[in-house]
Amino acid sequence: MLMALQDAPDIGASAPAPQAVAAGYAAIRAQTLGLIEGLAAEDCQAQSMPEASPAKWHLAHTTWFFETFVLALDPEYRPSHRAYTELFNSYYHSVGALHPRGQRGLLTRPTLDEVRAWRAVVDDGMLKVLEGDLSPEQRARVELGLHHEQQHQELLLADLKHLFWHNPLRPAYRDGALPPQPTAQPWRWLERPGVMVEIGHGAEGFAFDNETPRHRAWVDAHVIASRPVNNGEYLDFIVDGGYRNPLLWLADGWDAVQAGDWQRPLYWDPDCDTHFTLRGERTLEHDEPVCHLSYYEADAFARWAGARLPREEEWEAAAQSWPVAGNLLDSGLLQPRSHDTDGPSFYGDVWQWCASSYAPYPGYQATAGALGEYNAKFMCNQMVLRGGSCVTPAGHLRASYRNFFAPHARWQFSGARLAKDRV
Repeated sequence: MLMALQDAPDIGASAPAPQAVAAGYAAIRAQTLGLIEGLAAEDCQAQSMPEASPAKWHLAHTTWFFETFVLALDPEYRPSHRAYTELFNSYYHSVGALHPRGQRGLLTRPTLDEVRAWRAVVDDGMLKVLEGDLSPEQRARVELGLHHEQQHQELLLADLKHLFWHNPLRPAYRDGALPPQPTAQPWRWLERPGVMVEIGHGAEGFAFDNETPRHRAWVDAHVIASRPVNNGEYLDFIVDGGYRNPLLWLADGWDAVQAGDWQRPLYWDPDCDTHFTLRGERTLEHDEPVCHLSYYEADAFARWAGARLPREEEWEAAAQSWPVAGNLLDSGLLQPRSHDTDGPSFYGDVWQWCASSYAPYPGYQATAGALGEYNAKFMCNQMVLRGGSCVTPAGHLRASYRNFFAPHARWQFSGARLAKDRV
């Protein structure tokens, strides 16, 4: 059963008691193990595509991160399994060699039990470190590692869903019925003036380097929808021939539609009556936010609807007026849901594609050293998503959070929100 999520402790700007830091570390590490509770070793081994990783690899890589970037700060530290430094390195070429991403599912050894035992060894070492006085560098790396682990909690669930969907048995990750689906409120256009706004992280607390520096950006007058697009609205696009009309699509998007024979969102059945979820096959609820769209699909829908996708500065300027609350991982629903409230819904349920390329902010400085590979190297050929999803840890979000994926990616919990220029 899904454990209650704990927020990552904010230890970058100040130094809380060692007991609090250790407790936060232990809670987030336990949450990751809780996500594989009830799964067989076989479930944790397979890899459904090169972009996805086995659950076992996620457990191992997050352990590798703490061993490599925290424990190894001690010049006397010696890894207990030297081969793991290559097997579970993701993309840190400055650290050393790495195993090919598309072959992670072939790593039948170490076994799941051996990976869990290694996690326990590294956790013991980390807790000893956390009992002492942390240097500023140690504090920053521990905090980054905890937020990094929360990212992998979300990726683990998205990758498992893709894996189980490829199984003809269509196994459910979690059993149990969902509460009744509320009726979605009609979306309202929120009026936004033409004004200079401030975006990016500038407050106390943790942020990834790609959220900085806080800076000014001009936004023209526009309107932005009060909620994401839902299944029923997207179904209208399908019925109207949206996937057959090249005039609605970016050139790369139309090529993707033709090459992949896309006719509906990922996980929808051909009749658009049911779709695959982490709770197995379910009836398609028209009021639920539409999910598993590529950027191309979100953009084509917006064009069909006579609108566009919001730019990330528009999204953040609107969202930062509202608290981070919504259907996130801690709800245990594991499925986007509509809300029966009149208020705007910016966070949770589905990540929302923005009409913004993932690029550095003015004055951006990547983290020094190997950790500079964490974000900066991906600032090309990616599009920005905002707002989190039903599998995002609650303590992991803020208005300035910038997620990013390639525009063809569909297996993430990604949807769409509309905007329009105001003339």
